[in-house]
Amino acid sequence: MNVRTIDHVNLRVPEDGLADARGFYADALGLELEGVDRFEAGDKPFFDVRLAPEHVIHLWPTEAFEAPEATNYDHVALVVDEEMAAVRKRLADAGIEVERELDSPLGATGEAPAVYVRDPFGYRVELKTTVG
Repeated sequence: MNVRTIDHVNLRVPEDGLADARGFYADALGLELEGVDRFEAGDKPFFDVRLAPEHVIHLWPTEAFEAPEATNYDHVALVVDEEMAAVRKRLADAGIEVERELDSPLGATGEAPAVYVRDPFGYRVELKTTVG
């Protein structure tokens, strides 16, 4: 088997989580939400956060949502093309608190500076730069 990449990740969110998802992923991080019209029309049980042309996060609103805990979820890591100073500024401008910052955590793309934030549902999101 030759895996080329991750296609998507599924995350449960609260049943009324669309507005919070829009505020964090679209407004604060500048990512696009897709499938919202179909979701709101009841034609699709989830909507997507487009990370890159071949990568999405499916957000599944459900009344069965349980906030993530250290025992059932740690984080999703996203590689960004901005310098860390620009990432920190964007987060500060959006009022998003940086929980943790590391100079060189190891990941699939090697070691690079990263910051960790929480989305409105309690999921930790690592924003890792590849730009010096």
